Amino acid sequence: MSGSTKTMGVLTVASLVVVTAYTAALGSNGWLWFAWVVLGLVTLGMLVSKTT
Repeated sequence: MSGSTKTMGVLTVASLVVVTAYTAALGSNGWLWFAWVVLGLVTLGMLVSKTT
């Protein structure tokens, strides 16, 4: 795993923690979850493209 892919993975996990904490404290925000899903898909795409 390259450095940029590892960084994206850490960023994705950290953003999941932040979005979950926001949801628990203030209620759900669909745009935050949508942004997290997009970030996760980009990270997954980077991971797949590096391994092929």
